[in-house]
Amino acid sequence: MSRCDVDLIGLGMTAMSLRPGATPLRLAAEASVAALTDAHIDRAEVDGLLVGSSQGVRPDRLGVGFAAAGGFRDLRLLEHVEIKGATTIAMIQRARHAITTGEASTVLCVFADAPLVAGKGAGSTYAQSGGNAGVRGLERASGLLGSVPTYALLAQRWLHTTGTDAAALRSVAVTARRWAQDNPDAVNREPLDEDGYDASPMIAEPLRRLDCARPVNGAVAVVLTNRPSTGAARLRVRGTGRHHPVRRRRAGAESWFGGGRRAVDDALEQAGMSRSDLDIAELYDPFSIVTLLLLDEYQLTGDVPAGHFVRDGQTGPGGALPTNTGGGQLSGFYLQGMTPLAEAVVQLRGDGGKRQVPDATVALVGGIGGRLDHHAALVLERAA
Repeated sequence: MSRCDVDLIGLGMTAMSLRPGATPLRLAAEASVAALTDAHIDRAEVDGLLVGSSQGVRPDRLGVGFAAAGGFRDLRLLEHVEIKGATTIAMIQRARHAITTGEASTVLCVFADAPLVAGKGAGSTYAQSGGNAGVRGLERASGLLGSVPTYALLAQRWLHTTGTDAAALRSVAVTARRWAQDNPDAVNREPLDEDGYDASPMIAEPLRRLDCARPVNGAVAVVLTNRPSTGAARLRVRGTGRHHPVRRRRAGAESWFGGGRRAVDDALEQAGMSRSDLDIAELYDPFSIVTLLLLDEYQLTGDVPAGHFVRDGQTGPGGALPTNTGGGQLSGFYLQGMTPLAEAVVQLRGDGGKRQVPDATVALVGGIGGRLDHHAALVLERAA
């Protein structure tokens, strides 16, 4: 291992709860201890700390104050990173840069969130997400609060421009649930068939309730280093890429789409790999439409349209490109970009149990933020 090689050596997760309870600070502490234990290192060896939190100004939002609360000291790197759903990969990218340049040697990255609050609906925490005063005022005046109705508009547009039938959304949701049934950390594990999906209430056409991720209270932490370690299997950060289209959405000719392909191309170029080298894809899927869109945007389905690719079982167990193998955010758990990263770690370590993809050694992790305003990609490989 050279100084330029950066490996992920520790993963820590809390239980994913559907009930109000612990604060993000407490959850972050629990996940961090678990990650350090998994990495077989102690707190004193950590000289870099990156924290991520859900967007918005909230009293309990995780910040750099976690360093003191978590018992960390003498840090050479301490930052709060927030690029919405692209935050996790941005943290990995920042940690890798710090380690390769000598700014730090061992960096802990942690994300925690607790949107479920007693006496409030699960979606209320995110109801004000997105938008700038005066820019999207018409959307707010029309009741387009939060992400569901705006992603419904995006879905309608993508389905129209690609000629994809809305039934493809059903295939995504059913496949995600099939994976989740064998994931003990998933919050939605009940069997789901097409009839069950069709019985799900319509929230904002064409998105039904089962097309939407389910928020949880929880935390995930990972440890990265270039030092030797004796913990679990090391996963090498082979490549990262980001692209921020900075969409204004003020002109009729401007597209919702584009940008993701460049992020993936950059990550693969860094890794010296091509799409054919990927064994699994763990994609940010707050809504079923995003899985379809990213499969298409990232050019992961070859010449086959994304809708057909999913419908034919190619993203499911035994498929050509197993995707969101823990159930993703739709059926697994929604912790923003930590959800796909955690599952990639599980799979590349061979710890997936009944859902394990045989011989998985290379994973693509994708993250998006806002309404496809931010794209981030990460290529991880099981180190030799």
